[in-house]
Amino acid sequence: MHYVPRILVTGGAGFIGSFLCERLLETGAEVLCVDNFFTGRRSNVAHLLDNPKFEVMRHDVTVPLFVEVDQIYNMACPASPVHYQFDPVQTTKTSVHGAINMLGLAKRTRAKILQASTSEVYGDPEIHPQTEDYWGNVNPLGPRACYDEGKRCAETLFFDYHRQHGVKIKIARIFNTYGPRMHPNDGRVVSNFIVQALRGEDITLYGDGEQTRSFCFVSNLVDGLIGLMNTEDDVTGPINLGNPGEFTIRQLAEQIIEQTNSTSKLVHRPLPQDDPRQRQPDITRAKTTLGWEPTIALAEGLRPTIEYFRNEILEMI
Repeated sequence: MHYVPRILVTGGAGFIGSFLCERLLETGAEVLCVDNFFTGRRSNVAHLLDNPKFEVMRHDVTVPLFVEVDQIYNMACPASPVHYQFDPVQTTKTSVHGAINMLGLAKRTRAKILQASTSEVYGDPEIHPQTEDYWGNVNPLGPRACYDEGKRCAETLFFDYHRQHGVKIKIARIFNTYGPRMHPNDGRVVSNFIVQALRGEDITLYGDGEQTRSFCFVSNLVDGLIGLMNTEDDVTGPINLGNPGEFTIRQLAEQIIEQTNSTSKLVHRPLPQDDPRQRQPDITRAKTTLGWEPTIALAEGLRPTIEYFRNEILEMI
């Protein structure tokens, strides 16, 4: 009889989580999507509900979960400053208690578990591009620390469960990701700029607009996550997953204005506290270990993203 893996995706109704659920179902797996719907949306997974191998459970990972699974993708945590700063204590709990609960589940069921970590563990980096052996430059007391330090602590817990209990772990450090199903009000630069451009509003650049980011299209990222999960047990990570193509925020705004034929003007606002000046992954480890690198250029990935937001805005009117 053909073995069908049962896979848990926490945060499965979120932006990245929903694409991951979709792709895992395409491989023939059974998928349990768990989400508390703080930033996840039912509409992100509505098209999957008729699939008999897909199940949605409303649950918060800060509470233990008792299910039988073979793999766990721990994606649960608000990932944009607007959302993670709304309730910073809960954000830290989601990262830390959530990791403890999911690692406990992995220990009991002997499941492989992947942690969706973040490039934010590097803080405002003093080396460029960022390699996985860089320890980072994080302000532990600032308004972003609930997310940065929560994710850093989750990585610590993963390695301690691995060393102490033999749990099979994988850690992905995810850099800026974009695509359809991003939350329109998440305050992140791609969604902000697209919404402002489509509405013909001024596009807000923080600081001089010369700070850089690297943007990875969501389907490329999902390929990397699944590739990492399916590596041999001795591959723990952390592994950077992101697009090394580096753009200034101003260049991103100009591309979006061009693609939306917008009349929007660029306006400048002060830079938020602890906002990183540079962010670019070194993906040597992903290339050599996973044979993975992004294939979708920014201009190409923006097209379906803009189309998604165009439809979202029409629904709001």
